[in-house]
This record gives sequence, structure tokens and C-alpha cells, in this order.
Amino acid sequence: MSRGPGGRRVLITGGASGLGAALASRYAERGDRVLVTDLAAEAEVPAGALYQRLDITSPSEWAGTLERVRLDLGGLDVLINNAGIAAGGRVDRLDDAHWRRVLNVNVLGTVNGCRTFAPLLKAQGHGHVVNVASLAGLVHPAAMSSYDASKAAVVALSESLRHELGPWGVDVTVVCPSFFRTNLASSLGGEDPLMDEVAAKLISRAPLGAEEIAARILKGVDARRFLVLPDRSARLAYWTKRLARPLYDRRMLASGAKIRRAELREKAPV
Repeated sequence: MSRGPGGRRVLITGGASGLGAALASRYAERGDRVLVTDLAAEAEVPAGALYQRLDITSPSEWAGTLERVRLDLGGLDVLINNAGIAAGGRVDRLDDAHWRRVLNVNVLGTVNGCRTFAPLLKAQGHGHVVNVASLAGLVHPAAMSSYDASKAAVVALSESLRHELGPWGVDVTVVCPSFFRTNLASSLGGEDPLMDEVAAKLISRAPLGAEEIAARILKGVDARRFLVLPDRSARLAYWTKRLARPLYDRRMLASGAKIRRAELREKAPV
């Protein structure tokens, strides 16, 4: 039987900082049993929560986390695939290693979580998979090709799993926020310093922080919504693309033109 808020068993990846930590605090505060995972051997977690080291790119570590869930939680009601890395850069500045790193973490890391826990959720006959993607999975700005592609894959994965797991009583939600204040900029790889600087400014100047975004995600998950757009900027961009495509295209091309001008300045003799 599905459990309501305050009695759920919740697993959150990337839960030691940023949005993951904010989600862990929100769930723990209302009485849910929370298992936080992250890369560190140890981490500070909310009172009453548990911690497990997890490299989301490692199937064997996911298997160990599944055993921890079975032993300490007795099952799982909400799987939140939150861990990921930021990325940006002009396509000719991004090498093979960059693409492999971004896709391995953002796409396969999420896939690993879904495929590890799908049998358990199906056997239970209930559960909820929450994949944290990004507005970049729906709206695709210039000079963010690797990040756009990785998050679009998470959106597609989520939609597919919604149709696949729904008949088993398992809900799926995909979360697509715009920029919000968090430590995500620290994971930028440095392959294109110009675009890293732009992304870091957008993150630092965002009107909302991780706490506000986490609260809105919980409301969307509790309402069993498939697509959660937790901030106004995300909703405006999404609906502009859906309903006013010529305007959307003009804005996207204008941003590309700004990048071209910046690149010309980079190449100009001093």
C-alpha cells in the first residue's frame, strides 16, 4: 500500500549539499525516513536520516545501496535521482572526455538508479521515481550542448518509465528547474572558461535558492505530477517554446549571436 507524507521511505542521491540536502531536510522534517547518498565517505545529514556513500556511475555501489534500503528501510517509497554535474561550453571546445563525463554522470547515473530499484518498486506494487533534470532538458540554449543533451535524455527516460512503470502502480516525476542558487557551478569542468563564467553568474544571481525549489518539488511529488517546473523562469521558457515558437527561436538565436560576438572579441588582437 502506498504511504502518505510523513511515513515514506525516501532515497536521495547527491543529498549531502545543494538541492539534495534541501530535499533531505524537507522530507526528514515531516517525519519521512530518509537515506542520503553522496560521494563522500561521511556527510552531515538531517536528524534521523541515514547516510550511504554512493558513486551513481557504479552499478556495484547501487547494488549495495539497494541492500541498505532493504535492511534499514524495509522497502522504498520515493527514489530521488538528484545527483548530477553542471556543464557548458561551445561544441568545438568540448572533447570526448567531457562528453563521456557528462553523459556518464547525468544520464547513466540516473539510469542506474532507475534500473536498480525498478524490480523492488514493481514487486511492492507502488512507489515514486523522481528524476531531477533541468529546464535544459526542455529548452536548449546555445553553448550548452552536452548539458542540454544529458538532461533531455533524463526527460525522455522519465516519460518512458512513466508509461512502463505506471501499470505496476509506480509514479514518475521529472523536475525541470531553471537556474537557482546552489553549489552546482563548482562542478563545471573548465573546458570553456567563457561559458563557465556565464553559467556561474546565472546561478549566483538566480532569484530562488535550493530551499525554495525543494519545497516546490515536494508539493509536485505529493500531487503526483509528472512534470514539475518549480520556478517562474522555467514555466515562461517552457510555454514560450510550446506556444510561441517563433519568439522562442528569435531569443535563442539572439543568445547565440551574443556568444559569437564574445568569441570574436576573444580572437581580436590586443
